[in-house]
Amino acid sequence: MTQLFSELDLRRRELGMSHAVLAQKAHLSLPTVQRILSGRQTNASWANVVALAEALGMAIDIRAVTDTEDLREKQARRKAEQLVKMVQGTSGLEGQALDQQKFDQMLRRTVHELLAGPDRKLWSS
Repeated sequence: MTQLFSELDLRRRELGMSHAVLAQKAHLSLPTVQRILSGRQTNASWANVVALAEALGMAIDIRAVTDTEDLREKQARRKAEQLVKMVQGTSGLEGQALDQQKFDQMLRRTVHELLAGPDRKLWSS
């Protein structure tokens, strides 16, 4: 977020616009504008950030940076690793620890089951 705030402030300076004028154009208070652009208010509301961007003739672009299937597979693998490690830990306590091949096989099967099953199971903690 701080990079976004820096870009907004750079644009303000490039335009030669004072904080006060920007506050007026964005319909925000002067202290709010100063806190956001200084980076001191890292939890600024989305509405305020958008208002600043629009007043500066900018748009905030939200776009996917990871393919949907890649993100689902990463989540399934992360969750499968947790589940299989729990099984491995339990088996180890019983003196039946899984060898690496069985572990990998169980991991692949669990990933497949998570991806094929309901989304609720994939994303639950």
